[in-house]
Amino acid sequence: MILAIDTSTQWLSVALYDAAQQVFLFEKTWRATRRHTIELAPAITNLLQEVGTTIQDVDTLAVATGPGSFTSLRIGLAFSKGIVLANRINLIGVPSLDVLAFSQPAADISLICVLQAGRDKLAACRYGYQDRWVAQGDPFILSPQELSEEINEETIICGEMDAEERRVISRKWKKVHLCSTASCVRRAAFLAELAAQRCAQGKFDNPMSLAPIYLHTANPTLAEQ
Repeated sequence: MILAIDTSTQWLSVALYDAAQQVFLFEKTWRATRRHTIELAPAITNLLQEVGTTIQDVDTLAVATGPGSFTSLRIGLAFSKGIVLANRINLIGVPSLDVLAFSQPAADISLICVLQAGRDKLAACRYGYQDRWVAQGDPFILSPQELSEEINEETIICGEMDAEERRVISRKWKKVHLCSTASCVRRAAFLAELAAQRCAQGKFDNPMSLAPIYLHTANPTLAEQ
């Protein structure tokens, strides 16, 4: 079974996936704000109790590696590594924006996934569809206004945006296709499915070297990618 944990931003999501049977046993996604330290461990305990299993039945832990909040990512990675090392199970790290991209249906236009980066900035990454959504370069930082101004072709925008950010980005209504708010939520279920694909290929991460993806506001914008 795969235990999936995403603490990238103020949203927290956990899931338990039986990859052999291809069935989800549990998923919970909620706005933890800055209570990750307090809420993560009890959430995992509750997950195992609800399913009626123990951590010994988990063979792989999948964790979202960012970009995102420095503190939130650090909490998630440290907690995940602790479980992995204590129970000698496999670890898989998945970029948080890849989780969002994986949740979106196929399309013949570009996709940009975003999440909150703090200081009125968004972390973003562009994707193209090649049998699956594939990142076209590294993640970058920009403001909602910069994102709106630099979109010159039809593009799907998906991810963590508040009402004002959605309003700014949607100004180019002929070019921008904003996903619904429900489909913009990062869910650990998709993280678990991505991890299952990696498991099938035997691609695991070293818990001693796996590091979160941190971005700085000096990163290049979309036009420079």
